[in-house]
Amino acid sequence: MKVFEDIPALMADIGTRAKAASTLLASASAERKHAALIGAAEVVWKTRDAILAANLLDLEYGRNKGLSDAMMDRLMLDEERIQGIVDGLRAVAEQADPVGELLAQWDMPSGLNIRRVRTPLGVIGVIYESRPNVTADAGALCLKSGNVVILRGGSESFHSSGAIHAAMVDGAVKAGLPADSIQLVPTRDRAAVQEMLTMTDTIDVIVPRGGKDLVGLVQREARVPVFAHLEGIVHIYVDAAADLAKTLDVVLNAKTRRTGICGSAECLLIHKDIVDTIGQDLVCALMDAGVEVRAEGALAEIMGTTPAVADDFGQEFLDMIIAVKVVDDCDAAIAHIRTFGSNHTDCIMTEDDRAAAQFFSQLESAILMRNASTQFADGGEFGMGAEIGIATGKMHARGPVGAAQLTSFKYLVEGDGATRA
Repeated sequence: MKVFEDIPALMADIGTRAKAASTLLASASAERKHAALIGAAEVVWKTRDAILAANLLDLEYGRNKGLSDAMMDRLMLDEERIQGIVDGLRAVAEQADPVGELLAQWDMPSGLNIRRVRTPLGVIGVIYESRPNVTADAGALCLKSGNVVILRGGSESFHSSGAIHAAMVDGAVKAGLPADSIQLVPTRDRAAVQEMLTMTDTIDVIVPRGGKDLVGLVQREARVPVFAHLEGIVHIYVDAAADLAKTLDVVLNAKTRRTGICGSAECLLIHKDIVDTIGQDLVCALMDAGVEVRAEGALAEIMGTTPAVADDFGQEFLDMIIAVKVVDDCDAAIAHIRTFGSNHTDCIMTEDDRAAAQFFSQLESAILMRNASTQFADGGEFGMGAEIGIATGKMHARGPVGAAQLTSFKYLVEGDGATRA
């Protein structure tokens, strides 16, 4: 790995080249962007052996670093996951191009015709941890939306991200787009992150994708605007009117399918009236699946559970661990989520339409679900092809951030010699 002595100079050069490329990419045709993404997908698949070899180096690095099983799972690539990357690139490619989309149009008595249309943000900096597929997802979404992207992957995924990035650039160049449209910071040095956070002249927005520590650092120290992507402290409230079969399937999937993703359920709230029925069945099913259940209240009496402590609530475990609490009713569940949640994704299991309506109206999470696994909290599952992350703030983008969410808008005003009195 090349050592860079002057990180500020390195990042300044990357930023300058990105800004220059953004002018060209912003006006690139939908056909060129489509060709670039299809080409990148083909190169990723063609070079999958090299990508997997690079991933083995990252896995060794991760093991030596003592990464948890969940983080190692995030880091690991196999042929199936590479196929998923390819499918994601193709899905983004086939979406409608958001740039230039007409959002609204109206005429004024003054004779003006006013149109509001989508326009790229410019240069987007993406800072992420572990998951090498983000290199493809973020690169694809930014390119599709006419934005140049500067990618700073985690130190753990350095080699995998580099191999995927090379495929992305290959696709862009062959389609006649600038090689600098998709740039990857070529160093593990953390000083590069600090530089990105202050590059107000060349970066228009920063998107952090990672754990609480990373996002907190970016939000505290960035001078560039930030799309907030906080941790996923995901709750499932099991209402008194929940269906047992649906609830067992959904809760087990939400917790155990992949524990290391931000849509994994971390806290289960169970209505007091079903503690001895659905509650018992849920806790036993989770333990049978290998989940450590940290229980509070009556459910803590079930053999095999671990007594919950205060810190277990509001915790993103990213592991085969779940906190469980008995609540009096839907009001109490909502109050708990407001206190301990992260406004990411929360779910209610119920056949009662009124309880579902209350849950949906009184919580401010970016994604609210009913009778569905929280593992669906993903841009691909929302029909976006891929996502940069789940935005939990209330400004600009919210929820899964796809290509359309990576645009702003401008007003195009036309007259016929109109003058203002």
